[in-house]
Amino acid sequence: MKKKFVATMYLYQNKAVKGINDTTVLSDDPVLYARTFFDNNLDEILIYDMSTTDAEHDEAISMIKKICLSCEMPVIGSGHVHRMEDIKKLLYAGCARAVLDFENEENIGIAEEVGKKFGKDKLLAAVSDVSTYKANQIAIQAYTNEVIYQNDDMKDIMSVINMPVMYHIPAMSLEKMLEYLSQDMISGVTGDYINEIAGEITSIKSLCFEKGIPVYTFEGSMPFSEYKLNSDGMIPVVVQDYKTNQVLQVAYMNEESYNKTLKTGKMTYWSRSRNELWTKGETSGHFQYVKELIADCDKDTLVAKVSQVGAACHTGSYSCFFQQVAKKEYANTNPLQVFEDVFAVIMDRKVNPKEGSYTNYLFDKGVDKILKKLGEEATEIVIAAKNPNPDEIKYEISDFLYHMMVLMAEKNVTWEEITQELARR
Repeated sequence: MKKKFVATMYLYQNKAVKGINDTTVLSDDPVLYARTFFDNNLDEILIYDMSTTDAEHDEAISMIKKICLSCEMPVIGSGHVHRMEDIKKLLYAGCARAVLDFENEENIGIAEEVGKKFGKDKLLAAVSDVSTYKANQIAIQAYTNEVIYQNDDMKDIMSVINMPVMYHIPAMSLEKMLEYLSQDMISGVTGDYINEIAGEITSIKSLCFEKGIPVYTFEGSMPFSEYKLNSDGMIPVVVQDYKTNQVLQVAYMNEESYNKTLKTGKMTYWSRSRNELWTKGETSGHFQYVKELIADCDKDTLVAKVSQVGAACHTGSYSCFFQQVAKKEYANTNPLQVFEDVFAVIMDRKVNPKEGSYTNYLFDKGVDKILKKLGEEATEIVIAAKNPNPDEIKYEISDFLYHMMVLMAEKNVTWEEITQELARR
């Protein structure tokens, strides 16, 4: 089992604060604050919502949603959970999992509801002593798949538990943390101590690797010596946006930059003009976070799929490839691109109404009219599916998708949010 380093963030009145008992503001921008943990190569982020009212909780959920969209790492939601609906809000906001406190016996019923509706992999059980675990062991094992243990003494629970445990560390030495991570049942570590050493996580992961402790790092399936290099001892790298496959740039790697890329998860090249190692974004902040490295059939070229921050090109363009040389008109049938293009037109109609536009007619009539048309088109799909002509269902599905996108625009839901939700499922 690979071990996780999980950052902790306390969210209070839409600010990142120091802790449950200390509301000293660490950042007025929780999204940016959460992003720093992603930048530092942590594996997940655990967010404690410290709301005291349902209204504050709804505001916090909106902030958590923004964090989930921004930081590109799994988010665990916790805090202000009083009913199954609160867990659902966290999961629908984009949290990969949610935490339920098993110190409160009333939460066992909530755990059963969540487990049956969303599956046990969506829920973690928080316990603070071994007696709580023993008393609720059947429910914890039935409806959750991991325990967050919040206690200075791990010895008692290690002797009775038989499922993964994420240890919440209040304060600890590096040696003690490595000792716990070497235990089979420990799935990861979280807590204030992990936040304190966040900037050292890449080095600590390397140390874990050396000690035989499995952690989440990039591990190349072939050494650099297996690639066919050019006369300068380098291999060209074609860099693509991992979401759209848009080509962003072409650069070169030598062995040193290749190994550093694998170690840090940030694209690092060899600058031929400056004759030096070059981590993309070191000066501009426009980092490229590695999602995947792929070698071609001859092993003489790499494709890197990355998450690009800002612009890839020194001109400020998102991609270095923007100077059109020749073009033949063609229909772009890339499904997601078509959806995005049509949705962009619909959103433009919403912001810049056009006289005689059917889309603007729907917006003017409001959500009830949009829903009525969406229902009619859904019925048309059912009717078309019963008819022998296969083209009819194609036309009706297209009509339905258009009206669905109008509803998405009305409710400010984007295709990226939809595809992220589908990917999580």
